[in-house]
Amino acid sequence: MVYRTANYTAFYVKTPFDESNLGANATPDFLYYNQLRAWKAADSTFPFVDAHAKTYNVRDDSSWETLKRRLHERLDASKNIILFLSSNTRNSDALREEIDYGINTKGLPIIVIYPDFKEKTDIWGATGMKKQVTDLWDKLPMLRDNMHKVATLHVPFKKALITSALNDSDFTVQTMTHAGQYHYKLS
Repeated sequence: MVYRTANYTAFYVKTPFDESNLGANATPDFLYYNQLRAWKAADSTFPFVDAHAKTYNVRDDSSWETLKRRLHERLDASKNIILFLSSNTRNSDALREEIDYGINTKGLPIIVIYPDFKEKTDIWGATGMKKQVTDLWDKLPMLRDNMHKVATLHVPFKKALITSALNDSDFTVQTMTHAGQYHYKLS
């Protein structure tokens, strides 16, 4: 039995990708993922459990089938998906597979973190979700067309709000709230 305790982090990286080379550090969405890892390294109480650390790494020369199998193993052990969606995000094969398998096969809730936005008011306004946010959904049609099937929380890139999102049991597969779009209330 697989214990679903991890947070699966989905982010765009240009392929071929090698985490150990300097090119990885020029990939903005990968840097946001690294920020979660840095927060965890600096503070063991930061509620991030890295699903990518739970299986073997995949080499750049691995086949798509090998990569896909590894993504599935990581998603199988996850309680949710953390998706970094930014102006740098592109609709890659890996992101499509992660979102499709995560939502349509595993039923994982999604915490979408928007690195381009720092405040709750950047995400949500008096008339609802802001156009600058919904426009980003078009970058990932698999997300846009399927996120209504699971609880999806939209969060700006702010540590306190990310911490709240990771601690929120409404966004874990075991205790997920009703499917739909969620955001933090404006103060």
